[in-house]
Amino acid sequence: MKLLILTQYYPPEIGAPQNRLHELAVRLKKEGIDVEVLTAMPNYPKMEVFEKYKDGSIREEEIEGIKVYRSKIYVSKSKSIIPRLLNYFSFVWTSYWRGRKLPKYDFLMVESPPLFLGYSAMRLSKKLKAKLIFNVSDLWPESAEKMGVVNNKQLLNLAYRLEKKCYHRATIVTGQTQGIVDNINARFPSVKTFWLPNGVDVNFYQPDKIDEGDFRKRAGLNPSDIVFFYGGILGHAQGLNVVLEAAKLVEKNEKIKIVLQGAGPEKEELLKLKEDLQLTNVVFMPPVAKSEMPAILKSVNVALVPLRKLDLFQGAIPSKIFEALAMKKPLLLGVDGEARRHFIDSAKAGAFFEPENIEDLANKLVEMADNPEGLIEMGENARSYVSEHFNRDNIAKNFQDVLRSN
Repeated sequence: MKLLILTQYYPPEIGAPQNRLHELAVRLKKEGIDVEVLTAMPNYPKMEVFEKYKDGSIREEEIEGIKVYRSKIYVSKSKSIIPRLLNYFSFVWTSYWRGRKLPKYDFLMVESPPLFLGYSAMRLSKKLKAKLIFNVSDLWPESAEKMGVVNNKQLLNLAYRLEKKCYHRATIVTGQTQGIVDNINARFPSVKTFWLPNGVDVNFYQPDKIDEGDFRKRAGLNPSDIVFFYGGILGHAQGLNVVLEAAKLVEKNEKIKIVLQGAGPEKEELLKLKEDLQLTNVVFMPPVAKSEMPAILKSVNVALVPLRKLDLFQGAIPSKIFEALAMKKPLLLGVDGEARRHFIDSAKAGAFFEPENIEDLANKLVEMADNPEGLIEMGENARSYVSEHFNRDNIAKNFQDVLRSN
C-alpha cells in the first residue's frame, strides 16, 4: 500500500503539524505502508526559506526513512492578507505540478489548514488514482472567521464552498480532535469521518532518563523558581496577552516565573506589552528543535496552555499538551471543553482557569506555586494518562487498520 502525504509544513521546520505528520509517517512505514511526502521548501516560522534549501537544489531528500519531495513556495514576512494568500496559493500551484509527475498511490492524505491546498489535493488524487483523505487539524475557515483573522465575505464564502467540496470528495475525513469530528458530522452527516488524534512518543519523552540541562541558566532563572512554561506559536489564537496581564498581578510573588518560548505573528506586540507593564517575571525565549524539548520540559514546573475564549475551541487539544504530560508536567490549562474533560477532569493532571480570565489565571498561578507536592502528584497522573490514551504507536496502528479497510 502506498500513501502520499501532502502538506505545506514538514520537518526540518519546527511546529505541531510538522512533528505530528512526520511521526505518523514514520510509524505507518513501520507498519508496512510505503509513505512519501510532498511538501514546500522549509520556511516556517520565520517566513524565509532555510539556508541550505535557498538555491533550490534539494528537491528530493530522505528524513528518517521517509522520502520527501519539495516544491517552491512564495514567502513574505508581511502579515497582510495578500502576501499570506500568495503564500498559500503558490504552494497549491507548485505542489500540483510537482505532484502530477509522481507515481500512482493508493491514498493521498492532505493536511488542512491551509484549506486551499484542497484544490491541489483533489486534482492530484484524481491524477494519481489515489483515494483522498482530508485531514482536519483546525476547522478552517470557521476558526479564521470567528477569531477575526479573515473578514472578507467573498473569501469566506469561497472557503466554505471549498471545505464542503473537499469533504464530499474525500473517502475519509479525519479530525485531530473528537470535537472537530463532531462538528463535521453535524454539518455534513453523509461524510465518513475518523478521529485521528495527536499523541506523543512516550519512548522519546522519558522524564526519568533525561537530564534537564542548562535551560534555567540560559533563561536567567533560579533553581528555586516555580516556572510556568508556554512553548509554541505566539499567535492570535493563544491570547497570550492575558498571561502577561496575569503576570503583573502576581509580580510580588518572587518565586513565580513565566517563560514564553516560540515565535509567531504576535511576538512583537507581546514584547511591547511586557515593556509597557514593566514585567520582570516573564522571560521570552526563541524556538528550539524538537530534540531540545525533553530537557527543557524536565527543567520547568508547569506547562501553561491558554487559548482564547471561543466556542470554536471547545473541541481543541493543543499539541503541546502531550509532550508536557509525558514529561510528568502538570497543566495550567486555559482551554475548556474536550481538553479540560480529558486532562483535568479525567486525568487529574493539572488545574483549569477560565480562558481570558486574568484574575482566575493569576489565582491559579499562586495556588499551584504554593503546592509543590500537588504538582508532583499531578505530573505522575499526566504520564499515566497519555501513555494509555495518546500513545503515537497505538494511534498509527489504528489508522493503518482504517486504511487497509478502505
